[in-house]
Amino acid sequence: MGAGHDHGHTHGGPPPTGTAGAAHRGRLRIALCITLVVMVVEITGGLLADSLALIADATHMATDALGLAMALLAIHFANRPAGGNRTFGYARAEILAALANCLLLLGVGGYVLYEAIQRFITPADTAGGLTIVFGLIGLVANMISLSILVRGQSESINVRGAYLEVLADALGSVAVLIAAGLILTTGWQAADPVASIVIGLMIVPRTVKLLRETLDVLLEAAPKDVDMAEVRAHILALPGVADVHDLHVWTITSGMPVLSAHVVVSPDVLDSIGHEKMLHELQGCLGHHFDVEHCTFQLEPGGHAEHEAKLCH
Repeated sequence: MGAGHDHGHTHGGPPPTGTAGAAHRGRLRIALCITLVVMVVEITGGLLADSLALIADATHMATDALGLAMALLAIHFANRPAGGNRTFGYARAEILAALANCLLLLGVGGYVLYEAIQRFITPADTAGGLTIVFGLIGLVANMISLSILVRGQSESINVRGAYLEVLADALGSVAVLIAAGLILTTGWQAADPVASIVIGLMIVPRTVKLLRETLDVLLEAAPKDVDMAEVRAHILALPGVADVHDLHVWTITSGMPVLSAHVVVSPDVLDSIGHEKMLHELQGCLGHHFDVEHCTFQLEPGGHAEHEAKLCH
């Protein structure tokens, strides 16, 4: 005696696969173009000024550009229609791209730290004036990209990853400018590898945080803003609901949370109001309090769970 319902969508067809990142493709494209231009400018400046800090920032820019390109590619695949044996389409492609992006960021962070240590062993003569010029170009470009991505970073894990990368780039540009200022005013050449180490260390913690969020999605953990105990309490508070079991909430990709539950309903209540009204009450309860895109409920009479357990054994 079961009933399923997909909240908010038309029956008989696959659910839509539009991801949260899809709404921000234009912003990602603009940020990618800015990042590529600044990357070339900083590489040129780093070579001319012999500044490892500039080259480190440019290397991070290259990783950002690759991450943005992967995010755009993932969004393209994630929004292909569902069908066949891919009932959610390619929505998970966005999360896989975020995972690859994290791994690349960790690799770049390690590379920058290694090169900085080498600069302490073999010092270089960095031109502070040129470094300031190119560092300012990088900082202005990063601020423009941040203003473009700030709106979408709260809605999509991929856009958030891009936003965090650009934010770290902006902080990296500030570190470059401080190092160049110290070289100009004091002649302390070690300021350049010190700034490089700062940039490398800024990459790692935020990447670990993003990696943890990405793995939570892949491991189908409940979204951080969904309190499972509260969800269960809301369902049990409905008149006629005796119990709820097999309650699962997970995320397919950014902006696409999914819920499924077996709801035990008193037979007399179910007979008096009917399956459809009971489903609407469940949907209304969760839709009002929780932002869940897809809800599927199985309505059961008392004792059905024990029957299911016997069948499984």
